[in-house]
Amino acid sequence: MEKLTFYALSAPEKLDRIGAYLSERLTRDVSRHRYGYVCIAMEALDQLLMACHCQSINLFVESFLKMVAKLLESEKPNLQILGTNSFVKFANIEEDTPSYHRSYDFFISRFSEMCHSGHDDLDIRTKIRMSGIKGLQGVVRKTVNDELQANIWDPRHMDKIVPSLLFNLHNVEEAESRSPSPLQATEKEKESPTELAERCLRELLARAAYGNIKNAIKPVLIHLDNHSLWEPKVFATCCFRIIMYSIQPQHSHLVIQQLLGHLDANSKSAATVRAGIVEVLSEAAVIAASGSVGPTVLEVFNTLLRQLRLSIDYALTGSYDCATGVSTKIIKEHEERMFQEAVIKTIGSFASTLPTYQQSEVMVFIMNKVPLPSSQQSIDAGKDGENRNRLTQIMLLKSLLQVSVGFQCSNMLTALPSAFLDRLLSAALMEDPEIRLFVLEILISFIDRHGNRQKFSNISTISDISVLKLKVEKCSRQDTVFMKKHGQHLYRHIYLICKEENNVQAHYEALYSMLMLISIELANEEVVVDLIRLVLAVQEIAQINEDNLTAYNRCALFALGAAYLNLISQLITVPTFCQHIHEVIQTRQKEAPYLLPEDVFVERPRLSKSLDRLGPEVFFWQSKISEVLGGSGYNADRLSTPYIPQLTDEDRLSKRKSIGETISLQVEVESRNSPEREQRAPAEEITYETLKKAIVDSVAVEEQERERRRQVVEKFQKAPFEEIAAHCGARATLLQSKLNQIFEITIRPPPSPSGTITAAYGQPQNHSIPVYEMKFPDLCVY
Repeated sequence: MEKLTFYALSAPEKLDRIGAYLSERLTRDVSRHRYGYVCIAMEALDQLLMACHCQSINLFVESFLKMVAKLLESEKPNLQILGTNSFVKFANIEEDTPSYHRSYDFFISRFSEMCHSGHDDLDIRTKIRMSGIKGLQGVVRKTVNDELQANIWDPRHMDKIVPSLLFNLHNVEEAESRSPSPLQATEKEKESPTELAERCLRELLARAAYGNIKNAIKPVLIHLDNHSLWEPKVFATCCFRIIMYSIQPQHSHLVIQQLLGHLDANSKSAATVRAGIVEVLSEAAVIAASGSVGPTVLEVFNTLLRQLRLSIDYALTGSYDCATGVSTKIIKEHEERMFQEAVIKTIGSFASTLPTYQQSEVMVFIMNKVPLPSSQQSIDAGKDGENRNRLTQIMLLKSLLQVSVGFQCSNMLTALPSAFLDRLLSAALMEDPEIRLFVLEILISFIDRHGNRQKFSNISTISDISVLKLKVEKCSRQDTVFMKKHGQHLYRHIYLICKEENNVQAHYEALYSMLMLISIELANEEVVVDLIRLVLAVQEIAQINEDNLTAYNRCALFALGAAYLNLISQLITVPTFCQHIHEVIQTRQKEAPYLLPEDVFVERPRLSKSLDRLGPEVFFWQSKISEVLGGSGYNADRLSTPYIPQLTDEDRLSKRKSIGETISLQVEVESRNSPEREQRAPAEEITYETLKKAIVDSVAVEEQERERRRQVVEKFQKAPFEEIAAHCGARATLLQSKLNQIFEITIRPPPSPSGTITAAYGQPQNHSIPVYEMKFPDLCVY
């Protein structure tokens, strides 16, 4: 061998003839079953190959690869393993000159076949599979960086290599089950096809460039589909964890796009399959956070929301073909529900990887998808349509809640645009209690920036606020501007939610948390004053009970007010204010414990039906609070003014107004706009005294206005139908006559160019005037 090596190095031009001779000998020995000579010939070839690095090695390599192919074609496992080992040695050699005519197609096919070996003997099967994996690893190393070689990333090659590696990767359970003892586990693992396949897959993906990622990922998706590996999702998750950690970080978003496309392609597959894909997507998104989620962020959420909507349709119609309603597959509602929860969780995972400004964009995007009566979204009619709308609203708000939980921002003014906040708050006026609760939870997650939410999970009247260990910081300038802009909007919706009949304990707990978090996170003196006025107005809702609330609702509102005023009095530390609140709470403990949270917000609340006969000592009085806080520098005039929310068009979203209430509002508007009110009093001189008088009288005027409004509403609720019909008929007749007058004035023909000809009674005579001669007023011409 030494002489042969010396001769080959001395005369490299003879290498091709040496290779041809050895190849001929080896072919003859294989066919005659002289396996000893076969081994000698291969060893000679290996040594010559390792020793000779010259330009003439190309011709020798052709003979070498022909001999390796001959061994791999043999049915003897030992010869296959021998040929593979020789090929691996060859693959590790870096060649100086490229080869234009070398083909590895046979080797890829043969090594892939060896990876799927089904030999009866377990040890031999393991050795053959490991040889196949090593062979594929050799092919990859030899060709991946050489542009002149066969393109290993071509789909026809990837469709063989990747499934072969995944097949061996999936047999991890078999490898673990036959491990004889813990002491030998490490050795066994080194020898197992599973570990080798994983290493080879990682190496392959690490070498993948931007344009090759798609060809490498597609066979993985097809393999998981063909072998139904999405449903347990353990193996699928493991595969994509390997993929995400192996590829270059800047290519992560390509994998996510592939998964999203696959989810769309499987939109009519079983819910368990879709749920598996979504779970894998969620895992991949978390890993991709270190790289990039890609430029099409909103497209990711659009796909997920589309799948969510499709799932809702499937669950309602019971068919994957919503148009025809005919389906061969049985849809299970609980599986669709699991899929929906998986999508919502994935939306949260994706959002948590994004920067704050993109999270804000995503929340606006999701909110715009929520179908609301006031929006341009399509609202489906009929019972099925209502169910679909309700489920869509709940699922999208759940998704929004997932995003908002991980949303942290210092400047709420820029993070929450006005359009987004308006849509979110308008959803708070929906009839469905579940939707209202989601809206409250979303608002709470926005406001709570210091983790105080859990400290207010239970409503109680604690005597020492220090046990809560609240994190309180001074209100920033941006927060002050935010409350000036949106504060009244928030108060109004809190007030209207409190008037709902179908509120349960969870709603009151959320309202309590929201009031306290606004007081801690966003409050200055003006906000605290407004919140106290709001809570006193809520107490008045329960006290007067214009909305015919149940005993539980009224007791809950009383308890909510007591719990809030108890904590806010300790936060602002005005002794006389604390004393008044403490006295009322003590009185309630003795005379009316059913007005305190400890008796209301329990599993079996203790209520009272005699809420209309309560004494004045169990109420918090606005006059008393304004007096004690006014002496400590708070705005006494503002405190003494009762809180009255302004009704807007948005209230029509609630769909709760009766015909009587609607008519009463119309009557009120008409009465305000009547001619009698238009006759203004002569202008009087404005002095300091008149201003002072106006301020003092404003409270009495508001009380009179509220009483008048209550009487009008009561009249239309309790009056006989005939009386209401007659009243409305008279109004309609009056309105029609006014309209007729307006139409008569506008339709009257203009004067002719030659002058107006009038009849005896002053009415213009009818003359047919051509249209082109008519003179229209400027405002009527566009």
